[in-house]
Amino acid sequence: MTQCLEQLTLFQPHQARSVQADFSAEPIFSDGGGLLLREIEQRLGIIDSFVDCFRDYRDPDRIEFSVGELLSQQIMGLALGYEDLNDHDVLRSDRLLALIVGRSDITGQDRRDEQDRGKPLAGKSTLNRLQLTPPGASEQSRYKKIAANVESIHDTLIDLFIRLRSLQGTPEELVIDFDATDDPVHGDQLGKFFHGYYGHHCFLPLYAFCDGWPRFVVTSLELARADPQSLYEQIYRVRGEKQSA
Repeated sequence: MTQCLEQLTLFQPHQARSVQADFSAEPIFSDGGGLLLREIEQRLGIIDSFVDCFRDYRDPDRIEFSVGELLSQQIMGLALGYEDLNDHDVLRSDRLLALIVGRSDITGQDRRDEQDRGKPLAGKSTLNRLQLTPPGASEQSRYKKIAANVESIHDTLIDLFIRLRSLQGTPEELVIDFDATDDPVHGDQLGKFFHGYYGHHCFLPLYAFCDGWPRFVVTSLELARADPQSLYEQIYRVRGEKQSA
């Protein structure tokens, strides 16, 4: 027989609201594990570390979602298994996800447009602009105005790895493993190539892992036409140039 926990589980409060998990109350959400991710983010600020990696050219008087909120919504959605932006047309009404993301108005009743009230989160079109803004975007760009600094993202990933690893003390040695693997693409995506080894069109991202925790260090999105050996040589060459500079 299944035994259900009747004891309340308390989490960090949200403004004046208390946050608790009650398995006997309604409505019931299937993404309650996201509250644990919220606790981790509030303590470590992992997502918040990347906000400064983006340049926001939007008019501050006309936006409802900050870069941090958009990042948090998309990353938390991915962590909960929602990989497609189309999912957010339904998730934008999810109060639990709004709480996890950190929206001050988790009911969506304070939205500017009446048609958006009751929807505290961004829809797929807004998130799409975050994903597809080109590197050369500026204030003159029409829609996509949140430009990412890729080099800054790489630096932040490494800084984050060092910060989290230092929580366990200073290691005497770190063994880093570089591995290129396939990332299948579907449709006519820019930069796709057919890879003979994997047998399909894909990108060929390069990952750096380390033993222990956290395992992930940094990644670089590369095209499938690239030779993994040349990628490794490029990394060692850049590392040597930085050490000699």
